[in-house]
Amino acid sequence: MIRLRQVALVAHDLEPVATALCETFQLSICVRDLDVSEFGLTNALMVVGDQFIEIITPVTEGTAGGRMLERRGGDSGYMVLHEVDDLDDRLADLADRNVRIIWAADHHDIRGRHLHPKDVGGAIVSLDEAIPEGSWRWAGDTWTAHRHNSVVSSIAGVTVGAHDPEAMRARWEELGVSTSVTFSDAGPRGEGIDHIDLVATDRRRVGERHDIGGVTWVLV
Repeated sequence: MIRLRQVALVAHDLEPVATALCETFQLSICVRDLDVSEFGLTNALMVVGDQFIEIITPVTEGTAGGRMLERRGGDSGYMVLHEVDDLDDRLADLADRNVRIIWAADHHDIRGRHLHPKDVGGAIVSLDEAIPEGSWRWAGDTWTAHRHNSVVSSIAGVTVGAHDPEAMRARWEELGVSTSVTFSDAGPRGEGIDHIDLVATDRRRVGERHDIGGVTWVLV
């Protein structure tokens, strides 16, 4: 099993982006600053069904998030996090395909690995095995109380801009991480997450587009 569980943005200023997302899609923040200080970041997470939108902001120099802000010239999509139920098997396969791990965590209720973006392309990809399946340590203990579906009910998918979309698609497929991800031609900001699709609860709103946090959000 593999499924899209969380997407992350990186922003120069967290609060305006969080406010815009919450107001536009009638979401609420379920947790802040959960174990991200080790990366030199602060964050906020919002719940969409049983999936999550995270915003991170660098608070120290030399972070990967800060480098992304510089490379793309402002706020941007940053990470794709997949929940899996066979992490060890996937890690063995990734090692055979020369994918490096840049971060690892092993807790009693979740195990996670971040893949080196230069070995994947377009974004940092995380593979996380939650115990039990469907739980999500990264969102805190009370995230279920923050589920609202008056506007959107789930995250349908992510679009990654690439200089060679077909080559990047082939690489993500080879690594088994292309679930709910599509690829398009990179724009002037270069490679990275450009669009995120959300499933509209009110079907009359399908097709709406909102530019927030350096990403175009599309209701589908």
